[in-house]
Amino acid sequence: MAPSLLETQPQAPHSLTSPSQKPVDRKIYPDGIKTSGQHPPLPELIKNYSDFPKEIKGATVWKADDYTNNPERWVHVFNSEEVAEMSAAADKFLADKTPLTGISKDNFPLPKLSILLASIRAEILNGKGFILFKGFPVEKWGNHKSAVAYMGLGTYLGYFVSQNGRGHVLGHVKDLGDDPTQIDRVRIYRTNARQFFHADDSDLVGLLCIARALEGGESDIVSSHHVWNTLQKERPDVAETLTKPIWYFDRKGETSVGEEEFIKTSVFYLEKGPNGRVYSKWDPYYIKSLDRFMNKGIIPPLSPEQVEAAKVLEDTCHRLRLHMILEVGDIQFLSNEHVLHARTEYKDHAPPAPRRHLMRLWLATPESEGGWKLPFHDSAEKKRGGIQVNDQPPVAPLDAE
Repeated sequence: MAPSLLETQPQAPHSLTSPSQKPVDRKIYPDGIKTSGQHPPLPELIKNYSDFPKEIKGATVWKADDYTNNPERWVHVFNSEEVAEMSAAADKFLADKTPLTGISKDNFPLPKLSILLASIRAEILNGKGFILFKGFPVEKWGNHKSAVAYMGLGTYLGYFVSQNGRGHVLGHVKDLGDDPTQIDRVRIYRTNARQFFHADDSDLVGLLCIARALEGGESDIVSSHHVWNTLQKERPDVAETLTKPIWYFDRKGETSVGEEEFIKTSVFYLEKGPNGRVYSKWDPYYIKSLDRFMNKGIIPPLSPEQVEAAKVLEDTCHRLRLHMILEVGDIQFLSNEHVLHARTEYKDHAPPAPRRHLMRLWLATPESEGGWKLPFHDSAEKKRGGIQVNDQPPVAPLDAE
């Protein structure tokens, strides 16, 4: 492994040498916590393939057949009492004129719904890894109140982190006309292109459907632990390749001063400590966009083994996927630790009909609050992961920009 990438990675201004979060200016970060950002794994915590389990067992391993015809196992429809509780909390928050970036459990109380959310959080972290809520009244509430209630709901699952270099803690998955072929500088969520199976730079991800596409834009998810078991049985050579720290991931220019433009890492890791669980981190678009560095000889091209591993991984995810369609008012929350997700290509309605629009949350779940013990130096921080560029303040736009 290259020492310049993994051993002497420059620290950005927000990086910490201790697991404690430094005090921040609440005028800039209203909730008092700053997103940590993207970091390479600690080299001493990258384990050899021989340390990985031959087979993973437990609730995180599931098959699509377990849920396809059993929506009661993974769908929760908000009842009138739960909607009323969220509505009251959102109205109070709006009346107080607190910045949306300052929302927290303290100023968004959900005394009854919080009990349900605690059990759902545990299930996302350590169980099947996903939930679909239905009955969130986005059309009645409009975008502003919906955003408040959605972010307030999210605070009971994790701490929101920045999703891009502009500090968006409330993201918007919407086709803005960006060219999806310019993958070295375009984030695919801003296009209508297919998104291959991937995990985001956060512990959890949430998607609230505001408007559907004319066709396509449907969701697929898969247990990465089921994928791992399948690879171990069918293609152990691929499983081994995916555990090696030979993979480079593009950062597409969303870097702080002094940071590398890419990260060298592996695709599958093990948690820190004894009996560590298998953790996956993958997005093929961030591999394919590295040609500009490969062509200059800055990083090596993908080996034939890596090309094959990437193809087999995508094909395996696709074969084992659970398919779902998000309707208006649906909220999908899932784990990025042990679930990979994808989206089909889509076509929007002709104007003036609204374009497909999902509000997105990236949420952090630190070790001290039951989160996975990840092989990164910021694993103990409350807002670990995400994308933080220098001292960019968090913003929560109500629509795509």
